[in-house]
Amino acid sequence: MWDITPFEDNYYIRTRCIRGAFFKCNYIPGICPYKGLYVSLDLEVPDKAGGKSLAWLYWLPNPLLPFIWFRVALPGSHPDLLIEEFVT
Repeated sequence: MWDITPFEDNYYIRTRCIRGAFFKCNYIPGICPYKGLYVSLDLEVPDKAGGKSLAWLYWLPNPLLPFIWFRVALPGSHPDLLIEEFVT
């Protein structure tokens, strides 16, 4: 439960739900004034086109937003992503 949390048109996904080998840290830091410091992640899928700075991870998150702590964030509206919803 709570493995994927939508917030501000983005999706915050627990790292245990993602194949970490596909996301590589590109060491480009950033800051959000109220969410904290983050680092960008590149998507690298074998034999497919990847995405530069497609995702990000807050490595110094705001303590008032625990649902973004150490989760991979993906934009909800990116042309290279397809978001499908299903019910189990």
